[in-house]
Formats: sequence, C-alpha cells, structure tokens
Amino acid sequence: MMTTVTPSGLKIRPRRMDFSLSDPLPRHWHSGDPFKTHFFNSMSVLFPDGERYFIDSVRLFRDQITDPELLEQIRGFIGQEGHHSREHIEYNQRLRDLGYDIDKLEIPVRKRIRFVQKQFSAERQLAGTVAMEHFTAILADALLREPEWMAGATPEMQKLWRWHALEETEHKAVAFDVYMKVCGDRQILRRAMRQATFFFLKDVTQGMWHMLRRDGKLGDVKMMVRGMRWLWGRNGFFTRLVGVYRDYYRTDFHPWQHDNMALLETHSEEFSAALIR
Repeated sequence: MMTTVTPSGLKIRPRRMDFSLSDPLPRHWHSGDPFKTHFFNSMSVLFPDGERYFIDSVRLFRDQITDPELLEQIRGFIGQEGHHSREHIEYNQRLRDLGYDIDKLEIPVRKRIRFVQKQFSAERQLAGTVAMEHFTAILADALLREPEWMAGATPEMQKLWRWHALEETEHKAVAFDVYMKVCGDRQILRRAMRQATFFFLKDVTQGMWHMLRRDGKLGDVKMMVRGMRWLWGRNGFFTRLVGVYRDYYRTDFHPWQHDNMALLETHSEEFSAALIR
C-alpha cells in the first residue's frame, strides 16, 4: 500500500523560456572542466527524443483517466516536457557547432525508442517513462538541493539546468500516477528500471567518451581520475543518489515519498515571470 500520494492541489505549468545560449557555447562551460561539462552535455543529447517518448507514452492512456486533477497535471506534464525538448534541441545544436557528432549519438537512441514503441505494450512503454522520470527526479533534486554540483558553471547554463530541474521535480509523479491508475504492476516497473539504468549509463558514458575524444582529453589521466571521483567517489554525484534510486524498488514506493516541496517553493520564484497561465 502506498504511504504517500502526490500533494493535492499541485500546479504543474510550463514556463516559456528563451535562454538564447551563447553562440558559440563555451567548450568547457562547467568550471573549465571537460569531464563535468560533457557529463551534462551527454544527458542533454538524450532529452529531445526521450521527452517526446515520455509525452507519447502518457498520451496513450490519457483517455482512460477520469480524475480531473490528474488530467490537469498530465496537461502540465506534456507542456513542460515539450518546452524541455525545444530548449535542448537548441543546446544540442550548439554542441554540433563545436564539432561534436550529435547525430551519431542521437540515432541509436531514436532507433531504440522506435523499437520499443513497435514491440512493447503500451503499459510497458509507460513503465519505461516512469523509470526514467525517477532518474530525472533524483538528479533534479540533487541539483536544486546541492548547488555545489553546478558551482563554477557559466550563469546561463546554471540557470538552464535549474529550470529543467525545477520542472522535473514538479511533474515527477505524473507518469507514475497514470501508470498506477491504468496498470499498477510493480514487477513491470522494476524490470523497466533495470533496463533504463543500463541504457542511461551506457548512453551517457558513450556521449562523454565521444566528446572527450573529440577534445583530445581521453588521455588526460588526472582529469579522468578527478572526474570519476566527482561522479562515483565516496561523496560523488551518483554515489549520493544510490539510496534514493533504490527506493524505487520498494513495494510501497511513490515519487513524493521524497518530499521536496520546499525546494519548489525556494526555486519557483526565479522563473515565475515565465509561467504560461
């Protein structure tokens, strides 16, 4: 039995942003560090196709939802994810302009999504979205809760990632709540998470390696060791997320068991002028 539900009255509304990213984008915009920069760049490569998939998987079940509050949250979820895709398309174009082969990285992801949409049931497609939304939610929480992870990044990139993290936090339970209404099979959710974990780590690693190779930095042993400690060390970015990641496998898990409404209140004012009303 679930011990937490989505907060009643939670408003999920997209914000119309125009970051007008620097052209050219600073090659190593995060602290002058290629490893940190390309970690975030590699995640950005995944977002346009991934977020369109998330939208499509939720839309498959929208007609089965009768709860007016959840329907409104679905509308907000679709709006937010659509805006994320648009901004990351521009971001990824800046990466192309720097000489990175973004098409080479995007095409396998796109092919995998098409395979899933053709071969997997609608419930299984939605379960994949639930799994990836948990990933983005815990990453977003870390960025909002611990600004140190973006310390040293250029102001425009800090703001872009803060905005994305804020909206991922707001809508983190929408796909989950839809899934529990229309299916509810936790075994499918767990299987989807194991697969999502494998492909997320694989895709991000491949993206980082490609960009570091293009920069001629794969042979920089000190940078690589420092970067791996930043990511996987005792207090590394991923290491700190292991506990909240594993919560997903609990039989009573709900995304809002990780209650970070206070973070929303803290950060939402920064982007209030951009809300689409």
